[in-house]
Amino acid sequence: MAPRLQARAIVALVGAAALLLTACGSSHSPEAGSRAELGLVPSPNRAVPNDPARLADELRRVTAGLEARLDRWLRAGPGVTEKPPEEVTLHALYQQRIYLKLQRNPRLADAALGRLPRLVARSARNDIVAGRKLAKITGPAKASAIRTGPAPPPVMLLRYYRQAERRFRVSWEVLAAVNFVESAFGRVRSPSGASARGPMQFLASTWRAYGRGGDVHDPHDAIVGAANHLRANGAPSDYRNALYAYNPSASYVNAVLRYASEIRRDRRAYFTYYSRQVFVRTRTGARRLTGPGMK
Repeated sequence: MAPRLQARAIVALVGAAALLLTACGSSHSPEAGSRAELGLVPSPNRAVPNDPARLADELRRVTAGLEARLDRWLRAGPGVTEKPPEEVTLHALYQQRIYLKLQRNPRLADAALGRLPRLVARSARNDIVAGRKLAKITGPAKASAIRTGPAPPPVMLLRYYRQAERRFRVSWEVLAAVNFVESAFGRVRSPSGASARGPMQFLASTWRAYGRGGDVHDPHDAIVGAANHLRANGAPSDYRNALYAYNPSASYVNAVLRYASEIRRDRRAYFTYYSRQVFVRTRTGARRLTGPGMK
């Protein structure tokens, strides 16, 4: 937990089988999803259109393709150590890059989102607004200063969130959203500017108070520590106050709650965010640090 969001990595800015398919806000019919599965997988650096109509069409297509591929993967019952297939990762990356462009260009975003189906537009707008809020509290950084590594598998993390939820009554969706915003589910390994560490970004003093003697770098211990911190500061009755105590920024609180609401509405959103990549905002623009096509 840091006094301000770490001014370095921007993930979404600029991301138990019974649980996995409880999607309750799907934006496509089963028939549309089946057709989307036949579409081409986007390349890691596929160009994002500038024309609002073309961009809206690309976003609609990549979202349908991503949902269809996630449905297919989740129906197979991924194991605790399994990572999403590359086709899911590539769809999530292209969707993320579209959102990054729309975050930077409100006029283009308004024109493009107005051309989308209602549910697709709602999710896109939530994501874009969350990214803009995080951008307000992060500054440009040197890409070379950011250390990254692989995230633990998503089903394993989901188990940890659920265990912490049962123990402290803190919503697993909120814990996942914090993990996403703070470290891209553990992909960002370098400490924040305020020396917060670990996948849930704790200051040393705060970890001593809430870490229960665990390892701040261990995903399970860090998630339990975060749930302990949030519960001690008002969760689950007052998530806004609890999250503000975790990171005293209204923009941070609003972004986390938007991501959590998307995960709650459609469980595929968690796996979408997990499949996104780490971008850092430099003085010359956003630079990707992880994912397909990186040397």
